[in-house]
Amino acid sequence: MEKKLRIAVFQQDIRWEEPEENCRRVAEWVEREAAEADLVVLPEMFATGFSMHPERIAQEMDGEVVRFMRELAVRSGKAIITSIAIRDHVRRTEPETGYFNRLFFFTPDGVWLTYNKRHRFRMGGEHEHYAAGSERRLIVHYKGFRICPLICYDLRFPVFARNRGDYDLLVYVACWPETRREAWRTLLRARAIENQAYVVGANRCGTEPGELHYSGDSVVLDFLGQPIAEATPGQEQMISAVISLQELERFRERFPAYLDADNFTLVEE
Repeated sequence: MEKKLRIAVFQQDIRWEEPEENCRRVAEWVEREAAEADLVVLPEMFATGFSMHPERIAQEMDGEVVRFMRELAVRSGKAIITSIAIRDHVRRTEPETGYFNRLFFFTPDGVWLTYNKRHRFRMGGEHEHYAAGSERRLIVHYKGFRICPLICYDLRFPVFARNRGDYDLLVYVACWPETRREAWRTLLRARAIENQAYVVGANRCGTEPGELHYSGDSVVLDFLGQPIAEATPGQEQMISAVISLQELERFRERFPAYLDADNFTLVEE
């Protein structure tokens, strides 16, 4: 039987530091627009926007936003990927901060898996407010697909995202500004082509304080870097796509470029 995954991507106009309102609106979208989806992908820091005030917005691991998203995944019967600002002093990796930009993969079974953003966006001061992730990247097995979810600035570092024969779908959740939209669009396509994998880019739209604009440009790409579904720039909306594992495997068999890839060991400190 052919394995397919139905994906819904929410190009969200995030309300700045308003977690209750953002959660409410996301729930409405998921229940109304993503009824047929297996997997829902939201932007980075969907509940607050890309805020450099973690002391004001960060959640505990048993906080309201985390619990709300877990319950939404269970109630809707869908897996959900996003990131949330988290306060975690037990796991802090740097003396000056116990805050993480933490990706969550919520499952319909009420389980979550996490990845702490490894590459912090220093031009926006993220490295001054959030600790860097030190774990290996996360690979989630879901409905027959192997999924590698990463966060925004990670997109600029292809070595970390290199497919080692361990994933079929690469997902980026992001708050990527309009001023660099061509880099976003180009690098997403490059990751799909070089890794021979499906790629999802879920980016926010709208404007945040300081008049920083986001066009979104959310997309689902096939393994050739061609769009299966694209969002309208600047417009809050949900897009959907169906991806096939068999189509990916057939392509890899016909064009096995991965067999000629350079061998290397990535030291993850």
